Amino acid sequence: MKVAIVGAGAIGSLYAAHLARVTDVVVLTRRDEHARSLREEGLRVSGRHDFSAKLDATADAAAVDDVDLCIVATKATHLEQAVSALEGRLPSAAVMTVQNGLGAEEIVRRHGKWPLISAVTFMSGNRHGDAHVEYILDTETWLGPYEETPFETVAQVADLITASGLKAQAFPDLRPAQWSKLIFNATVNSVSALTHLPHDPHFADVDGPAALGHLVHELVEEGKRVAAARGIALHDDPWEMNVLATKRGSAHVPSMLEDIESGRPTEIDLITGALVREAERAGIVVPLHEALYALVKAKEASNTVSLGRGGAG
Repeated sequence: MKVAIVGAGAIGSLYAAHLARVTDVVVLTRRDEHARSLREEGLRVSGRHDFSAKLDATADAAAVDDVDLCIVATKATHLEQAVSALEGRLPSAAVMTVQNGLGAEEIVRRHGKWPLISAVTFMSGNRHGDAHVEYILDTETWLGPYEETPFETVAQVADLITASGLKAQAFPDLRPAQWSKLIFNATVNSVSALTHLPHDPHFADVDGPAALGHLVHELVEEGKRVAAARGIALHDDPWEMNVLATKRGSAHVPSMLEDIESGRPTEIDLITGALVREAERAGIVVPLHEALYALVKAKEASNTVSLGRGGAG
């Protein structure tokens, strides 16, 4: 199975390096110098695993030959641009999305009729340069068919990911798992972006009236009411996911906080924004998530204003 990885951030790099140990991999990057570094130096993984992988890389979508699997691992904010470059290309590929939130598949579908695989991942890493990624959380990728994609295709991809040394689980219906992570992300990412706290024990603390865990718990409960109204039986309880994650020993920095602190646009529209839109369709009131959605959007705007004034954001 030949694989293309679109996007070489932390997640894309982890997929690329691991899969390159078991199959042919080409990485589509945004920058020529990034692609050149990968071709010349390979891709080193440290942390949970320690190895270096050789792979191909290019910044030109037209240079990517047909493949069997294309994993689109860009942030949601870059997804439209990335898949538009693939339009009319890769006729034999199944395309797998791994963006946070809901709606990535609809964006990809506008640009091609590829069989689509929906996926969410809890693994995480840090890039230490174009050719080095640190593997931090060695948790699963959950994947399932979108529209008419056969489950057998999904299972084959899950087996390939597992063979590469990563963890994966295939589901005939991904929505229960996808919604568990949606509620988790809409809560944890938004609170972290506004408080500048990493995902640490504050998020599960319910000792005292001002403890942050009370707010986090109520945000989760709002999300669970929306899921129930949409007929989704959650795969995991997002509150229990939150509590477990705060006990891992080292606090994880959510991607939305990284974006805010770097002055970049966040993925809020496909995460909290998606949950708010689903609540509206279901006739469920979610005032806490609506407030966080508006506040993170305002935080993005304040970054833009600060940069316009010459500030650091």
